[in-house]
Amino acid sequence: MFSPDQENHPSKAPVKYGELIVLGYNGSLPNGDRGRRKSRFALFKRPKANGVKPSTVHIACTPQAAKAISNKDQHSISYTLSRAQTVVVEYTHDSNTDMFQIGRSTESPIDFVVTDTVPGSQSNSDTQSVQSTISRFACRIICERNPPFTARIYAAGFDSSKNIFLGEKAAKWKTPDGQMDGLTTNGVLVMHPRNGFTEDSKPGIWREISVCGNVFSLRETRSAQQRGKMVEIETNQLQDGSLIDLCGATLLWRTAEGLSHTPTVKHLEALRQEINAARPQCPVGFNTLAFPSMKRKDVVDEKQPWVYLNCGHVHGYHNWGNKEECDGKDRECPMCRSVGPYVPLWLGCEAGFYVDAGPPTHAFSPCGHVCSEKTTAYWSQIPLPHGTHTFHAACPFCAHQLAGEQGYIRLIFQGPLD
Repeated sequence: MFSPDQENHPSKAPVKYGELIVLGYNGSLPNGDRGRRKSRFALFKRPKANGVKPSTVHIACTPQAAKAISNKDQHSISYTLSRAQTVVVEYTHDSNTDMFQIGRSTESPIDFVVTDTVPGSQSNSDTQSVQSTISRFACRIICERNPPFTARIYAAGFDSSKNIFLGEKAAKWKTPDGQMDGLTTNGVLVMHPRNGFTEDSKPGIWREISVCGNVFSLRETRSAQQRGKMVEIETNQLQDGSLIDLCGATLLWRTAEGLSHTPTVKHLEALRQEINAARPQCPVGFNTLAFPSMKRKDVVDEKQPWVYLNCGHVHGYHNWGNKEECDGKDRECPMCRSVGPYVPLWLGCEAGFYVDAGPPTHAFSPCGHVCSEKTTAYWSQIPLPHGTHTFHAACPFCAHQLAGEQGYIRLIFQGPLD
């Protein structure tokens, strides 16, 4: 995608606003990334601005309101107050912004198609039976076409007729300045981390974003009729590391600037080779262990390292120490005799989730995804929305709820004996 001033200079890279990365996928969707359905989506400056901004407000049932709704070239938002009354807000073209839409629908207005994330699922067949809670037209992101390329998020997206309808049941209200605003059924939640997305990051507070981009405290449950309190000191401006929850999938926003400081897949591959070059050994079988290549990230390899999650001792796969009384789930570590789950280790391949470029020394529990210490420490503190009113920390690579005291463990490798 080139902007007009780049057509004469094709060597100039297109301006990248940032990327959205879906939590729970370790670098790609289980059946592969296809078209608009993938695990990460880059937002580039469009050849021509397609942003919109609010203009005229009509009180229905006027002919102008009906015309605004039926006009396929006119963006509008309809707020149904009662059977007798609808307020229609017309939107006009904004030549200074680009709009990107996210949702479950595969219709053409959606730029990034997102389906529900099932923790630890390795194939899309696991995900299809679940009734989706993600809205078909969930949200839209508006990016300024000029530096500093500010990105803002709004609940709800325009459908194929360029309309957004908030039905009678949706929470909606008139603002003090006479404008309309509202919330979508399951809501769009956003959390901005404190101290950006770095090794010093701390979790922020989850908020709900309205259709007009205002910020509210959370409702009592996801789809409660009563809106939260307006938080005037906060904005809908996305920052590096902001999390967007669509009730069924959570997305991480990384700015282009932030991604330039993130380890690359090449760097992660070099770290993998470095660990393997140290020839870690199984303390029981004395065989050399090796992390499989990033492409083979779902198939357990015979050299694959395994870990005892209670103590962090790394072994090769063996049948020693099975506890009959524990349904075979818990094992006794031959090194220190602590009893607990015994799982294969997997490298975290999605570089966008890393807060630093440190070596892969720690693993999330209970899934065994390995990354840097600061990255495990950060994600283990983040309460991610789950269902309609609970929150829990989860592994960003597979979305499994974290277990144990801290949700992660330091790995103890045994080097070669020679």
